[in-house]
Amino acid sequence: MPAYRDDDAVDFVVVGVGAAGGIVVKQLAEAGYRVVGLEGGPWRKTEEFRHDELSVQFGDALTINATRSPGRFRQRETEPGRPQPVAKYVEGPGGGSIHYAANLWRFREVDFEERSRKGAIAGSTIADWPIRYADLEPYYTQAEYELGVSGAPGPQDAFRSRPFPVPPLEPMSIGALMERATTKLGWTSQAAPMGVLSQQYDGRAGCLRCGWCWGFGCEVGAKASTAVTTIPKALATGRCEIRTECRAQRIAHDARGRATGVLYRDKDGTERFQRAKAVVLCANGAETPRLLLLSASGRFPDGLANSSGLVGRNVMFNGGPWSFAHMPEDVNAFKGPVATRITLHPYELDGEGLQGGGGFDFRMNFPPTLSVLGFAPPGRGWGRDFARSLVDHQRRLVIAAGHTTQLPQASNRYDLDPEIRDPWGLPALRLTFQEHPEDVKMYRWMQARGKQLLEAAGAARIWGDPPSESDEPFLPALHLLGTCRMGVDPATSVVDASHRAHDVPNLFMVDGSSFVTSGRGQPTLTIMALAFRAGAEMVRLARAGALG
Repeated sequence: MPAYRDDDAVDFVVVGVGAAGGIVVKQLAEAGYRVVGLEGGPWRKTEEFRHDELSVQFGDALTINATRSPGRFRQRETEPGRPQPVAKYVEGPGGGSIHYAANLWRFREVDFEERSRKGAIAGSTIADWPIRYADLEPYYTQAEYELGVSGAPGPQDAFRSRPFPVPPLEPMSIGALMERATTKLGWTSQAAPMGVLSQQYDGRAGCLRCGWCWGFGCEVGAKASTAVTTIPKALATGRCEIRTECRAQRIAHDARGRATGVLYRDKDGTERFQRAKAVVLCANGAETPRLLLLSASGRFPDGLANSSGLVGRNVMFNGGPWSFAHMPEDVNAFKGPVATRITLHPYELDGEGLQGGGGFDFRMNFPPTLSVLGFAPPGRGWGRDFARSLVDHQRRLVIAAGHTTQLPQASNRYDLDPEIRDPWGLPALRLTFQEHPEDVKMYRWMQARGKQLLEAAGAARIWGDPPSESDEPFLPALHLLGTCRMGVDPATSVVDASHRAHDVPNLFMVDGSSFVTSGRGQPTLTIMALAFRAGAEMVRLARAGALG
């Protein structure tokens, strides 16, 4: 890597080198620009990834912990809330793409234009995106080929300009059960589009079917992490420097309101300032708005790029109505990738009088201790028979995992906590969030359908508590979406269709924060496709001299 000086104004400084930032640095460096990536976590080598649920799942070996990322949660702004972490993400180059399940679904046309198709929804700020599926399709394709996505077209998928680059994964037990269940219900199923290689591709090994996928790093590089796909290509240009264990604290600007660089602390705790001609925030849908709010100034008293007052608002997480079942025989669904077959039959639920929709996969993505502590059926026991039942639980458990839309609401937001501070003395994140009643109705419908799928698959025992109006999101929250939404009007959005801040022409936001609607439950491929498109837009604007 090059070693740029802090006082050398590089072309771009990118904050966060994860699922989106790991793509943006490649796009910019390959276009000939000098890039510095600031990443909060350390380098993580694939040979260091271990099948150790105690350290990874319970010890935060990969993810931010409560000490480094404290927070507060409340359901309403009138409540004081309670201290607890409110966002979960991996620290280190590659970010969430290191430990994700790698479900890489494309959106469909409806996801970009729900407001114009459905009209207003009381209590929601639902709006159309300023781009359409056709605008993003070439970048979906680019993402699938650069990352290596295994799959096959489904019966109702949106148009694609090229086939999948890698054949679909074998169905295994969970896929066979999904096919059995959907056939019995008269639904359709299809190969799950997965960022997990079914065979060798682009110098990376195919999946070993080890079963330690969701929440863990892949020691053979079969999972489509930017750490093993795009980031090495960015470094190969000789124009990209990635500084790890560096915590961004503030974005500076000049008298004209143009970003001039990023104030950060390095791994030794030294405060430093990297000058840059443009700044790109890829810190995720929680930390990106936090950084903007921390960058308030006399010119931007409510936070940088926040003239709309929408920075941090409209947060969405996707819905997750799950149902659980024991099969009458061992299916060992915990072995292999998280999902191999999905059904998108309920993708659009207008006919059911519901808002939005989603899909299902069958899975058992939890290692033994986590599955016993968090997902065992009701009841307790003791002794040898109980221990044997826990073994059966691991071998026979199948989850009907529902993935759904979630409506945006202006009252759902991340902001700065007035009391809690992080280890660097900065205000922590505060999350205010409550489910929209229409979402709860959909979750109940979807969970009932999940139980029907499990019954049709031959389950011996089915359980699952139905969602209620008072349910909270899974915390710490995943799928951090919508907090710096994209739009045409500066009064109702934070960034434009090129991901450029309306208020600051050389400041960009590229991660889940730019989402206008949540999509049907699997947003990561859309985040990655948007990152490829945003990188191309930055190059276009820079070459046109339009960054101010």
